[in-house]
Amino acid sequence: MKIMVSACLAGENCKYNGGNNRNKKVEMLFDGNEIIPICPEVMGGLPTPRVPSEIVHGIATNKDGINVDREFRTGAETALKIAEREQPDLIVLQSRSPSCGVKQRYDGTFTGTLIDGSGVTAELLIRNGFRVVDVEDL
Repeated sequence: MKIMVSACLAGENCKYNGGNNRNKKVEMLFDGNEIIPICPEVMGGLPTPRVPSEIVHGIATNKDGINVDREFRTGAETALKIAEREQPDLIVLQSRSPSCGVKQRYDGTFTGTLIDGSGVTAELLIRNGFRVVDVEDL
């Protein structure tokens, strides 16, 4: 099976704070499967570490008020191109992320408040017919 995963879940230090979200359930998928790690924010040109971002009125904006929507959209498009080329059987993404959140994401107030809705990359992959799941649903 071919599985695309948020790179932070695979242990890559690409989170906004320089860390990762290594996940034991994701690690269990490594045996016998082809794993394709992606970090749309990094692929879009954002550094690690970076100022945290949320979707504010439909635009990816960092906590300092800087518009990073172009980087988010570029990373999402790059992830889509990889998915189209690799045709993964499953895509597992990090919960609540403004890029990768599948079911929920932060509301854009930087207060830790969650709302229903997908991140930029998750939304694009779902809209293009890929099987995308939240890591918490594994």
